[in-house]
Amino acid sequence: MTQMKKPEDAPSAFQAAWNAHDMAALGSLFDENATFVNRFGHYVRGIDAIVALHAPIHETIYSDSTLENELIDVSHMAEGVAVIHFWSRLTAGAAHPAGPHEVDTLILAVLTRQNETWRIRALENVTLTNPRSGEPVLRG
Repeated sequence: MTQMKKPEDAPSAFQAAWNAHDMAALGSLFDENATFVNRFGHYVRGIDAIVALHAPIHETIYSDSTLENELIDVSHMAEGVAVIHFWSRLTAGAAHPAGPHEVDTLILAVLTRQNETWRIRALENVTLTNPRSGEPVLRG
């Protein structure tokens, strides 16, 4: 499992856990009482709930999906607290009912340092859409 030694490690650690479809690795990135808001606005709290939200989709519609994440910025808010933003491109495969396609999102995460490891305390994922049509858009 990937340990996050600095906030900048979060996008690649999240990507690695997703692409391995490893829910234990995904859960290990989060603080015990973390919150997670998925791209559909579903809110959950706690590692067990975060894993429970993701496990069924990784067994079915996202079983052949991949993520590609790209860090945008890091803002250190206080000692041991940082906010990061990163782009995320989900590539869904043939297992998805809509067939292969891509979705871009913007992720905001709050991280806290626990000893020498950083953990995600809160994460919110927003799908990029055309504000006039509501249709998903891919960033350039």
